[in-house]
Amino acid sequence: MRIAILTFDGFNEIDSFVAAYMINRVGLPGWKAEITCPTPVVESARGVRVSAQQPLEVVREADAVLVGSGRLTPRLVEDRELLSRLPLDPRRQLVGSQCSGALFLAKLGFLDTLPACTDRLTRPFLESAGVSVLEQPFFASGNVATAGGCLSSQYLATWVLWRLAGRDAAQEALTYVAPVGEESEYISRALRVVGSFIDEPVVDAAAWQR
Repeated sequence: MRIAILTFDGFNEIDSFVAAYMINRVGLPGWKAEITCPTPVVESARGVRVSAQQPLEVVREADAVLVGSGRLTPRLVEDRELLSRLPLDPRRQLVGSQCSGALFLAKLGFLDTLPACTDRLTRPFLESAGVSVLEQPFFASGNVATAGGCLSSQYLATWVLWRLAGRDAAQEALTYVAPVGEESEYISRALRVVGSFIDEPVVDAAAWQR
């Protein structure tokens, strides 16, 4: 399985690194999550420079694509050339977003009938685009998922692991990263939050409006 973690200039380190690390805990042949960028090097909002493991074009063959967040996202989603390099297809791949990454999903039309989760700074942008924003950390319908709040990246990673490698693989990854002494509570919460959306049918946004 090949998982692309889309990471752009101005990115949030937690969004990209936590998801990539958790997903890469699966030791299956051919299984790999990679930092995927539009340029050879990207710089975070706090000055951390990262070399791309893969170019954006890898999304064409990825089994799952997670769109990370960043302070420049509202501007980036207006870049038509950049959007043209993102031929994402939820019919054949998992597509998820973290915080402001939901703006990409909205721009690509994946949230036309779905609500979304995002961070509080991005919420006004999504709502102005006509997307119903949920007051919760994670939501998924079919092959599309959104997460809101930096630390909800654990839920997005758990969703990918569960969908592509099974519940046991997701639990194993969570066990490795859970705070010592809080493993049971931490793992149970993550599996509960994500489990309610596994194999869920596609829903209409109206049913989730608050």
